[in-house]
Amino acid sequence: MASVAYIRVSSIGQSLEVQRDKVLAFGVEPDHLFEEKRSGVDSNRPALKEALRFVRKGDTLVITKIDRLARSASDLLNIVNELKAKGVELRVLDQSIDTSSPAGRAMLQMLAVFAEFETAIRAERQMDGIAKAKENGTKFGRKPQATDNVVSDIRRMRAEGLLIKDIMKATGLSKATVYRALGGAEGEHQDTAV
Repeated sequence: MASVAYIRVSSIGQSLEVQRDKVLAFGVEPDHLFEEKRSGVDSNRPALKEALRFVRKGDTLVITKIDRLARSASDLLNIVNELKAKGVELRVLDQSIDTSSPAGRAMLQMLAVFAEFETAIRAERQMDGIAKAKENGTKFGRKPQATDNVVSDIRRMRAEGLLIKDIMKATGLSKATVYRALGGAEGEHQDTAV
């Protein structure tokens, strides 16, 4: 029966030190510590997958906060169910949750629902902010590479008989951008001298 810890931060610039100190103080052995710097919404979290493979019946998976393990209630419940099937308990240090007790399991489920609700509200606020910015004239996305002047130059060069590859070289634009500037009609023909 061992304590195995999983710690995570979302970006390279953040530090794992605070979480590491907490789980080591709890009694996790350093060789039972799995850590990574990766977004919680990223489903490909190799250290988490390795920790879940590593834990055995009777072990306890230790985390500092629920959001370090999962970002949605369904994701959290899937992980908890996987642990339960293996006979592994979950201990959340900062929120004093221990799934070895009925009260701990109930608290975990309630916190998961609140965390998912908070994520949904955050996404809704973000969408509202984007809509307001668009109303105020803010443009999103990359600026078009082919301005009106560039499009005119591309069409003139093509009318003068230049090959697509030569237009690409002259303008520094991709084949797709050149074809878009030409109105797409050129793309329907086979240009063997591209």
